[in-house]
Amino acid sequence: MKTPIFKGSSVAMITPYLENGVDYAKLAELIDLQIAGGTSAVVINGTTGECSTQSIDEHIQVVDFAVKHAAGRIKVIAGSGSNDTNSAVIMGTAAEKSGADGLLCVTPYYNKATQKGLIAHFTHIADRVNIPIMVYHVPSRTGVTIAASTYIELSKHPMINGVKEASKDVNLILQTRAAVGDDLYFWSGDDIFTVPCMSIGGVGVVSVLGNFLPRVMADICDFCLKKDFDAATALTLKYAPLMDAMFMEVNPIPVKTTMNLLGMNVGRFRLPMIEMEPQNEEKLKKILIQSGLELK
Repeated sequence: MKTPIFKGSSVAMITPYLENGVDYAKLAELIDLQIAGGTSAVVINGTTGECSTQSIDEHIQVVDFAVKHAAGRIKVIAGSGSNDTNSAVIMGTAAEKSGADGLLCVTPYYNKATQKGLIAHFTHIADRVNIPIMVYHVPSRTGVTIAASTYIELSKHPMINGVKEASKDVNLILQTRAAVGDDLYFWSGDDIFTVPCMSIGGVGVVSVLGNFLPRVMADICDFCLKKDFDAATALTLKYAPLMDAMFMEVNPIPVKTTMNLLGMNVGRFRLPMIEMEPQNEEKLKKILIQSGLELK
């Protein structure tokens, strides 16, 4: 039986960008916000962090900064996935050297892979690092679906700790857990799926909403870990419209727009991400106000 990298709420952090690079002062501020909000771990350079717009050198620098600033106060998981296995190894080993607590590795995208190819890809990475890996399964973005048999095979590797499951496939989780138990952990890859995932043995979430409402997501997970699913469901229902709104356009456009509307001043997007469509921004403003948040 393995020990999960973390239990509870983790947050897929946005990356605050200036015109000429990362706003490191703002990134430090946002990490401090997560620590104060009860978040268990921050995920740096995930999809929400616009990692695909970063060079490998910048990617490594951002993770290194986050680890140094966190200074052991919160776990840091480094997004290090790629459709190029060797690049994933370079970013993963650099994150390990910086002191990251774990890695988030997405399934290869565009070139994709067979199920055997997925096993070979993740095994190749896992054989070359000494920190735990969270596989990221998000078929809506990658066009790649992982089979339960593949999860079962990957669970045998000591460095493959679990899965950020963004397919919302309950049967896939159940089939895997029935076969491997606590040799492979599951975290919800979608805020709205947190309670269903944790009710069948998941141990937390990688959240988008938590970027600006960290305590809400921490509380939902804490309720679930205490088996108080009624309380967790009630809190989820309260914020469900806002959770859905975070995907009214491609992530991270809505969450970054939200944070700027709330006066958090998290900066610009990097192409190909652009500003939210005006009609969608108006809808988002209404949902924020209805959710009890104050626009600046």
